[in-house]
Amino acid sequence: MWSFFSRDPTKDFPYEIGDPVHGLEDRSVWSIHKGKKRGTQDEVSIFLFDVQKSSETLFDIAKASLKKLKTMRHPSLLHYLDSCETDKFLYVATEYVEPLAPHIDDMKLEGQQKDLFLSWGIFQITRALSFLNNDGNMRHNNVCLYSVFVTLAGEWKLGGFEFLTSLGQENSNPIPLKILPALEIYDPPEKKDSTKLKAVTKCSTDMWGLGCLIWEAFNGPLKNQPSLKTVDYIPKQLCTLYCELVSANPASRPNPADIITRCRKLGGYFKNDLIDCMLFLEEIQIKDKAEKGKFFSSLTSYLDNFPEAVCVHKILPQLLTAFHYGDAGSAVLAPMFKLGKLLEDAEYQKQIVPCVVKLFASNDRTTRSRLLQQLDQFIMHLQNSTVNDQIFPQVIHGFLDTNAIIREQTVKAIIHLAPKLNYNNLNVEVLKHFARLQSKDDQGGIRTNTTVCLGKIAAHLHPQIRQKVLVSAFVRATRDAFPPARQAGVLALAATQQYFLLVEVANRVLPALCPLTADPEKQVRDAAFRTIRGFLGKLEKVSDDPSLKEGMEADVHTATPSLSNAAATWAGWAVTAVTAKFYRSHSDTSTGVNQVDAIQAWFFRATVIEQYVDDHVVSDIDDVARAQRVGIRL
Repeated sequence: MWSFFSRDPTKDFPYEIGDPVHGLEDRSVWSIHKGKKRGTQDEVSIFLFDVQKSSETLFDIAKASLKKLKTMRHPSLLHYLDSCETDKFLYVATEYVEPLAPHIDDMKLEGQQKDLFLSWGIFQITRALSFLNNDGNMRHNNVCLYSVFVTLAGEWKLGGFEFLTSLGQENSNPIPLKILPALEIYDPPEKKDSTKLKAVTKCSTDMWGLGCLIWEAFNGPLKNQPSLKTVDYIPKQLCTLYCELVSANPASRPNPADIITRCRKLGGYFKNDLIDCMLFLEEIQIKDKAEKGKFFSSLTSYLDNFPEAVCVHKILPQLLTAFHYGDAGSAVLAPMFKLGKLLEDAEYQKQIVPCVVKLFASNDRTTRSRLLQQLDQFIMHLQNSTVNDQIFPQVIHGFLDTNAIIREQTVKAIIHLAPKLNYNNLNVEVLKHFARLQSKDDQGGIRTNTTVCLGKIAAHLHPQIRQKVLVSAFVRATRDAFPPARQAGVLALAATQQYFLLVEVANRVLPALCPLTADPEKQVRDAAFRTIRGFLGKLEKVSDDPSLKEGMEADVHTATPSLSNAAATWAGWAVTAVTAKFYRSHSDTSTGVNQVDAIQAWFFRATVIEQYVDDHVVSDIDDVARAQRVGIRL
C-alpha cells in the first residue's frame, strides 16, 4: 500500500528526457532539454525546473508560468503538451523548439532567405503580443531574445511567461521585479523613473521588449541599453517603427495591432512573399477554389527565396493536406514536387510517392498533363516495382487518349520511365504503342516525337528486340510525309548506328537514305548526305581492315551498350541532335491544358543542330506554308 503513495510520478509522464540544450543560461528559471514521446518517438522539448536548487520564490514563479502556459492557445505562443511535478523537478513538455538566441547564431541563411526569416519571426511575435495585450488584457513583461523559441518549421513562438501579469492586478509598480539579474537589461526606462509610470499603457512595456528583440535579431545579444541607439543593421523599412518602440516616452510606443496594420501595407516590413504565403496557408480552409488555384500556381516561383525549414516543415505539409483533403486541384503539383526534392529519400517515399501513385490514377486531363510534364522531378525517387505495377498501367492509357497533347506527353514521359520499366512493359507494351503512333497517328508532331523517343530509349531495349525494331522504325520515319519526321528518322539512324550490323547498314539503311538526298526539304537532304557519308566511311574502314568489324558491331548484342570512341567521332553530331529537345507541336487549349508550343525542327549548320526560337505559335503543325510565313523553317 505504501508503495502506491511513494511511486515515481514521472512514470505517468509519457516523455523521455534527453540532452540539455544551451541558450537559456541565467536568463530563465527553466533549463531546456530535448525529449521524445514514448511509443511514437515524436520529438518534443522538455522544460525542467530544479526544485531543490532553487528558492521558494523562483519555484512560485515557475509554477505560475506553467499555469499560464497551460491556459493560453495561440499560433504564435509556445504550445503546451503535458507536465509533471516531483519533489525534485518540475517537468513541462512542449512542441519541439530551440531557443532563438543560438538558432540565429547557428543558422546558415543569407540574403533574402535570412531577411524573410527574420521578418516572418518578428511578425509572429508582434501578433502574439497583440493577442496578449489586446485580447487577453495581459502584459508579458519579458519579451527578449531569450523568451522566444523556434520550431522545426522556422516559426517563432513566444514563451517565457514567468513575469506575465493581468492588467489591473499589478502592484503600485506595473512593471514586475525580475529575480534574474541578467534580465534587468530589458527593463524599460520608466521602471526607474516614477514620473513616467503614469504614462505606461497596456502595451508600452511589451513594445519596449519588442524593440529589444528586433535589435537583438539583427545585432546579437544586448550587452547594455545604450547599444539600442545603434541602428546600423536594422532594415530601413523597420527603423522608424524601431525608434518608436524604444522611445523613452512609454505613451508614444505603438499598439502591436497598429504595428501589424502599418507594416502589412504595400512597402511595409511585413508585406512580403513569405508572410503573404504563410497567412494564406493559415486561412486556406476558407479560401475558394479559384483563390487556391491562383495561389498554388504562383507559389513555385517564390520557393527558392524561402528558408528551407519553412518549406519542408510548414509549406509542404500544407500542400499535402490540400492535395489529400482539399480542392486545390492540379495547381498544387508543381510546388509539391519542387519541395519534395528537399526531403530525404525515406521521407519522400512516405510523403510524396503515395500522392504520385494517386495522381496517376486521375481521370482529369489537366492533372495528367501536368503530372507527365513534371515526371523528371520525381521519377528518380520511385522504386522500379512502383513504376511497373502502379504507375505504368495508368500512363499507358495516355497512348490511346483522344487528346493529342496527352498522347504527345505520354510519348515524352517514356524517356524518364524507360530505365525503370521491366522487359514486358518496355519491349512489348511501349513498342507496340510506338509502332501504332509512328505509323498511324494523325499528328505529325507525335509521329516525329515517337521516333525521337525511340532513339533516346534505344540503349534500354533488349538487344534482340532492338535489332528487330530500330531499323524498321527509323526507315519507316524516313518515308513520312511530315518533313521533321523524316529528318528525325535520319538523325535517329545516325545516333543509334552502333546497334546495327554492317550487313544491315549496306542492305537496309543506305538504300533507305539514298532517296532522301533528293528530298524537297534542304535540311532533310543535308542530314541524309551527312549520315550516308558516315555509314559509307564505316563500311570503307572495315573493307580496308576487316579486323575492325568486331569492334564496330560490339554493341549490337550488348545489354548495356555505350557509344564507342570510333562511333563518336563521326556520329556525335547525330547523338546531340536526337537527344536535344523534342519537336514542339501545336497548341491545344480545348481541354483546359494551357500549352503554347512552337514548331521546332532540326536542321544542320556546320556540325551542330540549331534549335528554333519558341516564341512563334503555329496552330497547325502540318501547315508548312503558315510556318514559313511566321519565319520558321521546316
